[in-house]
Amino acid sequence: MSSLSLAVRDSSTMLRRNLLHARRYPSLTLNLLLTPIMLLLLFVYIFGDVMSAGIGGSGAGRSVYIAYIVPGLLLMTIGSTTIGTAVSVSNDMTEGIIARFRTMAIHRGSVLIGHVIGSVLQCIASVVLVGAVAVAIGFRSTDATALEWLAAFGLLVLFAMALTWIAVGMGLISPNAEAASNNAMPLILLPLLSSAFIPTDTMPGWFQPIAEYQPFTPAIETLRGLLLGSEIGNNGWLTIAWSLGLTVLGYYWSKAKFNDDPK
Repeated sequence: MSSLSLAVRDSSTMLRRNLLHARRYPSLTLNLLLTPIMLLLLFVYIFGDVMSAGIGGSGAGRSVYIAYIVPGLLLMTIGSTTIGTAVSVSNDMTEGIIARFRTMAIHRGSVLIGHVIGSVLQCIASVVLVGAVAVAIGFRSTDATALEWLAAFGLLVLFAMALTWIAVGMGLISPNAEAASNNAMPLILLPLLSSAFIPTDTMPGWFQPIAEYQPFTPAIETLRGLLLGSEIGNNGWLTIAWSLGLTVLGYYWSKAKFNDDPK
């Protein structure tokens, strides 16, 4: 069997393993998924009228803020889902299964590839669920073309891939699952410091660079533009650059840590 065939076969096996774990132990994914759903309901039904007036002007309905907030929460969903990936990787590294895998004739990188593909699939499933809740409470994207929907889907997959590789690296450097969850917490905190909930130009001047020069804000603005027809500007290229850069960084970081000799 060629090296490529071996890698594909073993990666498929590890993917099935991770999907089975997710199905048998769904509590972690569900707990992380509740955060964006609760924020969606909280901001729409508690702050929605006030926030809509601030964004759309006096007399704007709650639907204005629903449309504004949903793209940010979809990307926040990806960040929260990947925390589960960091925990899962940390568990594998500390519970002895990786030591067992190292003694078997399997492709060395298949363990990480299985985690990454499984996490991306979970991210997309979570985004679909949060999107369904958003549609149920009034979110609509009537102006987006089929090509824009396809581009939005590609953006979500690319961003999920980037954050997943970073989460894998965080899991590999964590001594236990609790530490992995704490290390990956910026993946859910960064959206709170972005344009997900309010425009960056309404923030204090000293804070605006923090909100603007991070990966979530250009991704949110790009997704918002694709779904709602707002101006994208350079955010599309910035999103691609951030996503590819984080993917490469996370991949080489994870590969280096995984290949370290066990202590």
